[in-house]
Parts: sequence; structure tokens; C-alpha cells
Amino acid sequence: MTSSPRLKEQDRFTYADYLTWPEDERWELIDGVPYAMSPAPTREHQELSGNIHSILHLHLKGKTCKVYAAPFDVRLPETPTVADEQIETVVQPDIVVICNPEKLDDRGCKGAPDLIVEILSPRTAEHDLKDKFYLYQRVGVLEYWIVNQTDKTMMVFKLNAAGEYGRPEMYGSRDRVAVPLLGDLEIDLAEVFTA
Repeated sequence: MTSSPRLKEQDRFTYADYLTWPEDERWELIDGVPYAMSPAPTREHQELSGNIHSILHLHLKGKTCKVYAAPFDVRLPETPTVADEQIETVVQPDIVVICNPEKLDDRGCKGAPDLIVEILSPRTAEHDLKDKFYLYQRVGVLEYWIVNQTDKTMMVFKLNAAGEYGRPEMYGSRDRVAVPLLGDLEIDLAEVFTA
């Protein structure tokens, strides 16, 4: 992930700028800094994303919480009163779950989702493990899942009472993951990592 100085000469960008960028390019903004998204994800990445999305979608059918897959804009204002055009952080996680319908609008989500899933790829691993980790912790995402397609593992970070993720829960492809955040859901990772 690299930031691009070619858009225009200024220190920070906003959602208003983001909306003017070419539709055939995918970007994220974190604290006003633009990051070019990877080229199209690999087939394996898409299969993992599809498997996780399908499991979540079936579990949440008819419930208040909704699941969305990228590309899906998540606008993260520093304060609730910031106008859309002034928001300096817009991300497109691989999968998001939002349980507060008031955060949803025609543009996507405004405010922290309840759960975010990022699937690592060599090009985005550092960005997902560092930049997004601290961003999601700061804005109050309750659970952040990082899925490693190479070694078939998943790290689950849960926000604690101090507003920090702390040590992750670690899972492998033969494990089952309970998701009390979403009720009685339990995910068999063998189904997630099935090609």
C-alpha cells in the first residue's frame, strides 16, 4: 500500500476529494492520507472472503446486523458531527458487520462497524496489521479479524473495557470460532479455508 502524491499537492485529503477520484481505481483514506488499494484480489482471497461472507450472511438473515463485502465504503469521522465531505478516513475492509442501522446510508457506513474482517495479502499485510489495527482500535471497532490465507490462521482482536485490543485469540484451520458478538454463531474454520 502506498500513498499517492499525484492526486494534488496538499497535505491531507477528505471524503469530498475521494468522491472525485476515478471510479476504476480503489483508494482508502486514513487520517487524510490516500492509499492505493491492491490490484484485484487473488482467486483464493475471493474464495475466503466469499466463504466468510456466506457464513455471516446466513447467520444474520432476518436480524438487525448486516454484513457487507468490499468494495463498501466505511467512513470514520473523528467526531459524530463532522460533515461527510470533511471526513478524512474512509476504508474498504474485506468484510464488515454493522448492527446499528442508523450508521447505514446509500454511501455505505458512517461510524465504526461492530466487526471488521481483513484477509492478508503480501501487498497489504503491513497496512492491515499496523495502520488499520490502530485505526480500528481508535474508532472502537468491537472485533477485528485478520485472516492469513497463506498459513490458514485467523487472529481475533476484541476491544476490551480500556478501549484496546490486547492479545489476540489465535485459530487454525481445524478450529471452531465462537462469535458471541453475533449471538450463538460458531464458525468452523475448515469451511472457511476450503478451496
